[in-house]
Parts: sequence; structure tokens; C-alpha cells
Amino acid sequence: MKILKNWQKRTKELKKDTFVFYLALKDRRVPWISKFLLVFIVAYAFSPIDLIPDFVPVLGWLDDLFIIPLGVLLARALVPKFVLAEYRQQAVFLMRGERPQIWLGALIVVAIWILLALIILRKIMVISQ
Repeated sequence: MKILKNWQKRTKELKKDTFVFYLALKDRRVPWISKFLLVFIVAYAFSPIDLIPDFVPVLGWLDDLFIIPLGVLLARALVPKFVLAEYRQQAVFLMRGERPQIWLGALIVVAIWILLALIILRKIMVISQ
């Protein structure tokens, strides 16, 4: 039971950090390299489409279990601590509303699917010749 509560707490922290990063994207004090990473994390987290859809057994959850947490850990290291602290309270209020949907994330996911499909198609064509 303690493990489940700890897991729920960490999940809420990840969600909150995603909203913090969403707010930090507009801050001039955040270095551009950090913003580059934040764009992908926030776009993927708020995308209406997942890289691996959740209805795919086990694999559908793996992307959410690894991609977002790893991105959040990296972003926490790259974004100045005082900026994160400043936006944490605002993130709480933002989380109470409707989750923003960022279609850039969906576009990135669809582009990855198309790229993978083209690579597989090319491999199939090479093998069949």
C-alpha cells in the first residue's frame, strides 16, 4: 500500500512539473537549450496522441512510464531552480483547469510514425528484390 501511495505522489509531481515546464517555456531566464527540451516534453505530455497508444497492452504504458519521467528529470537539471520554484504555485492553479492540448506533440508523433513506416517499407522493398 505504501508503494502505491508513493507511486501516486510521484505521478502527481510529474504532472505538476509538466505544467511548470509549460509555464517556464515563456520565461526569458530559461536558456534556449532548455527550452528546446521543454518544447518536446510539454508537447508530448499534452499531445492528444501518444507515441504508442495506451490501448496496446503493456507497451502503451511504457512510453508514459519512461519518456515523460526521463524528460522531466533532464529538464529539472537544465532549468534554473529559481524559475521552477516560481512557477510551482501557478502550476497548481493551472492544473485545476482543463489540460491544454498541444497539437505540436501530435504532429511530432505522427511524423515519427510516418518515418518508421517509410523505413520499414524501404527494408521490405530491399528484401523483396
